Amino acid sequence: MPITLLWAVDVYGRVYSLSTVGLRWERADDTLLELKRVTAGKGRCWGIGCDHHVYLNMMPSETPIRYREETYENQRWNPVDGFTDTLLPTDRWPWSDVTGMTPQPLHSFQLPSRSWEWEGDWYVDQSCGGEPSQTGGWEYAVDFPANFSPDKKWNSCVRRRRWIRYRRYTAQGTWAKIPLDNPKKPPLPLSDISCGGWEMSDQSGRYPYLWGVSQQGQVWFREGIHPRVPEGSSWEEVEVPKEVAQLSAGPGDLLWALLWDGNLLVRTGLSLDSPTGSSWEEVESPGKEIEAIHVSVGVSVVWVVTKDYKVWFRRGVNSHNPCGSGWISIGGEMMMADVGLNDQVFTDHFMMFALSMFFLFNRDECEFSGQLTEASKGSLLSCTDSDSELAPSVVPLGGTDSVTPPLVADDAPLASQQDTPKPFIPASDSFINSLVSDRDRTSTPQPSITEIPQEEAEELSPAPILLTPEAAGNNVPWMNVDLEGAEAARSGQAAGTSSTDKAAATYALGALETSQGFGEEDSPVWTWISGGGCDVDANSQISWLSPTGILTTSMYSVWVRKGALRWWRDWKPQRWVDVGVALEQSTKCDGRKDSIFFVYYTHYDEKRYLQVFINEVTALVPVLRDCHHAFAVYTAQRTKQRWPLVLAAQTETDMNDWLCLLSDCCCECRGITGPPSRQALWSTTSKGDIMVHEPSFSLESPVNTMPCDVMFWRQVPGHLRCVESNSLGLVWGIGWDGTAWVYSGRHGQEPASGDAAQLHQQTDVRSIHVYENQRWNPMTGYTDKGLPTDRPMWSDESGLKECTKGNTHPPSPQWSWVSEWAVDYNVPGGTDKEAWQYAADFPVTFHGHKTMKDFVRRRRWTRKCKITLRGPWLQVPPIPLSDISLMPCLAQSKMEQVPVWALSDKGDVLCRLGVSPQNPAGSSWLHVGTDQPFKSISIGGANQVWAIAKDGAVFYRGSVSPQNPAGECWYHIPSPPRQTLRQLSVGRTSVFAVDDNSNLWYRQGLTPSYPQGSAWELISNTVTKVSVGPLDQVWIIADGVPGFPAEPPGAVCHRLGVGPLQPKGQFWDYGIGGGWEHISVRGNSAEAPRAPHPLLPAGPPRSPLPPRPLTQVNGNAVGV
Repeated sequence: MPITLLWAVDVYGRVYSLSTVGLRWERADDTLLELKRVTAGKGRCWGIGCDHHVYLNMMPSETPIRYREETYENQRWNPVDGFTDTLLPTDRWPWSDVTGMTPQPLHSFQLPSRSWEWEGDWYVDQSCGGEPSQTGGWEYAVDFPANFSPDKKWNSCVRRRRWIRYRRYTAQGTWAKIPLDNPKKPPLPLSDISCGGWEMSDQSGRYPYLWGVSQQGQVWFREGIHPRVPEGSSWEEVEVPKEVAQLSAGPGDLLWALLWDGNLLVRTGLSLDSPTGSSWEEVESPGKEIEAIHVSVGVSVVWVVTKDYKVWFRRGVNSHNPCGSGWISIGGEMMMADVGLNDQVFTDHFMMFALSMFFLFNRDECEFSGQLTEASKGSLLSCTDSDSELAPSVVPLGGTDSVTPPLVADDAPLASQQDTPKPFIPASDSFINSLVSDRDRTSTPQPSITEIPQEEAEELSPAPILLTPEAAGNNVPWMNVDLEGAEAARSGQAAGTSSTDKAAATYALGALETSQGFGEEDSPVWTWISGGGCDVDANSQISWLSPTGILTTSMYSVWVRKGALRWWRDWKPQRWVDVGVALEQSTKCDGRKDSIFFVYYTHYDEKRYLQVFINEVTALVPVLRDCHHAFAVYTAQRTKQRWPLVLAAQTETDMNDWLCLLSDCCCECRGITGPPSRQALWSTTSKGDIMVHEPSFSLESPVNTMPCDVMFWRQVPGHLRCVESNSLGLVWGIGWDGTAWVYSGRHGQEPASGDAAQLHQQTDVRSIHVYENQRWNPMTGYTDKGLPTDRPMWSDESGLKECTKGNTHPPSPQWSWVSEWAVDYNVPGGTDKEAWQYAADFPVTFHGHKTMKDFVRRRRWTRKCKITLRGPWLQVPPIPLSDISLMPCLAQSKMEQVPVWALSDKGDVLCRLGVSPQNPAGSSWLHVGTDQPFKSISIGGANQVWAIAKDGAVFYRGSVSPQNPAGECWYHIPSPPRQTLRQLSVGRTSVFAVDDNSNLWYRQGLTPSYPQGSAWELISNTVTKVSVGPLDQVWIIADGVPGFPAEPPGAVCHRLGVGPLQPKGQFWDYGIGGGWEHISVRGNSAEAPRAPHPLLPAGPPRSPLPPRPLTQVNGNAVGV
């Protein structure tokens, strides 16, 4: 690792440096030099002198700094004298630059400052275009300007040659004064400077930028800084809307400025092409009534010190979002802070400091980590890595020969001590601890925030929580912080680590050896430090860092995980874009989590970002997108717009890691832990993912009903085609291959150490279909040559998308083929002996026999794929099922056996015996006789069993009871006129059904005495599935969303206005959608609490009707 320096200035303007391989502070050789401030970068340090001049100290290196001066001698030919320097009035100057626009005679070149010297005299460049020339360096052309060449031709009327002279920079290792601009107007006396920007170039450290602030609040930029011109050439003024007091530039493209009114400015648009940026954005000070007095910027961090000496950390800062998203309060008091190369922080004055440490986690994760620790008053503190990823430490740099006394706990609260600002009074004694040169750095285990007992956390008083204007509506906190790596903390929790330690080790310097003639009584009192050129990381072996004591730490944390994903762009042309992502989570003083998810992208070379507050995320769903490992992030706003945030990872492991991490954050901020509750809503997507929602009383409340688009859905491990539940905690599901599964997880309980054993291997097999299409013509019969307006000859079922056997893949990378392509004869509508279906044209209804009017035909090819995963599901052998239904009931109901009805894949009606909360899988199947196969079945309150045959006929099973679970006979129910029903759902007192044309029907006239009802009433259209709950609530999967024709089918919808007087409801509330396959609300019996009725005065009843007995309120048909 190269040697780097930490720079500091004392109250007398003396400059000192501390090397990463040195043992003592070294004072500058120039004892007369007095500087007010310094700013360090890679290989250099700038300073402002007490004479208001700017000084530069370039680090010595083996490669000298040389600059080549060049000028061109121009001549024109005339018939009398030949080539001479007598040119035409319209020609360029006899001595000029390469363009000929600027005169440059040899005597006009002067050394820019005393730091340069000439290496030799002027000489002619004997090469032309990099090739040796025999013409004395002359290049010929027809005229000015033109293309010059070393070959002289008959029409070569002009020529030129280049003169070169080198100058060398001789002030390396010393402080050199930067000359004033001439003839440009120099800036007014500068009050602050800051060096940065060297990481914007591909060659790190070679192209730094220098910014300055004048005493009148103007901002200046130093132009022309180059590896061969370290001093730069001139100052350029950058307009600012308000007067600036101080500024700080980071190694990248971050620049923050402090205003005289205490607010801050952020420069946007900084890039290599625009080093001065484009515009300013104002950011309010962390304290509403307390102004900021200092700001310091790193690679992706911003630290601010306010007038009460409190320290603040800006969250969410990076090149895409230079303004950040919120402030976090750091405990302790100090005068200033400076950020180093790796975002470590150096500070002086007062007694407490917080560390921001940047380190790489694996290959694509970046985490901030650090802890809040205390040190002796008046120390110069530095934040560096520790050997533990969980707890980096604080480093007091320098001091007296005395050992730092241990901190003694005071009876006064810590908060009251911090709230009283302490004035800065320079003392004669040193703030620097002594250096240690004979002791190696040792590793001290550092406790994580999860290891600190709760009693200790209660003793500490939290810092005030504030909100920035940008985040006021999103609950972004102000808080004390212990920046800690999330993965390290989780690893510690997973390993069960615990410790009674309540402190973190600090690092101090040993005895300060006398240098440059100062002793103990005149040791330096630091006023300014700069660590921008000090390279300290986890692998640094620094001799002046050694653990010295145990100090109290803070319990609040923030961690950040970064990575690289691909984003499906929101606007046209829509395509995949490589983006950077970051998840930032902070822990509040009460233990609650607050997280923000950032997506950083570049559009037309402009850096932009998207941010999603985790408490606004409503679902994280894996999706099918071009065989990518993709997932969609839904929020309420994006659900309304029907445009989720779609991201894709490079591997399945990366996608699952991000999904688990985001899902955990979503559950933490909502207080959701453990398996789904008994009242949960269950749903499945077309991909087979299982989603659950934890309902609240407002979900089915008649007033102030929770909107569907704000419902939070989380994923349950497993893969199913449909799932059904009830409020006793029973959950059954059916896979795509017809296998029945029963949920084996616990409901509403905290996860235990043995939960991993609850995951069982689950497999599923499904068929993938493509259609071969042909058209008939009189010459060749049926061929794959269609009309220009026809569908592709190989397509999906709709004919809108081309799908061949070669380009058709499994639904996701988790699936694998288990068979080859084969002709499918089991197609609705029938086929001929070669599996063809015929029709008059595309698209119409196909049939299985050819007629004279059939000019097109198709046949379906099928191929099976298989998925294997683990989930909390147990298989129920041995009969494959096509539909299943559990009887809904109220939460307070107690049933020894729960009725479960199902249909086999052949259409047989089955009744499961022995099902109970203690034995959710039951014991055996009971076959119920029918005269034809069925395709849908549902059981409602009071054992009402309804079913639909494959020909669309509707049946009601009579005499079903706990004593006679199979019932006695089927009663035929007329279907709606000219409609064929395909699916139904029975609730407490209502029946809803869906026909083949996606119309939703309601059965009228259901009474306890006549449970078959009287007639069907049309409710809505574009419905694919319906689910009626134990409270007669109605939910559907809609085929589309009004106003969004491009929305994929499958949206969750809630029927509002359903009640005893309005069982059909009034209108639909559309929620999350685009790929939902099935929903079950039959477990949600959570009724909103009813307001108590006021007591009626004594006397006769106001209504002439006699009150109904309580036992007859709901009738016999709804008894549970």
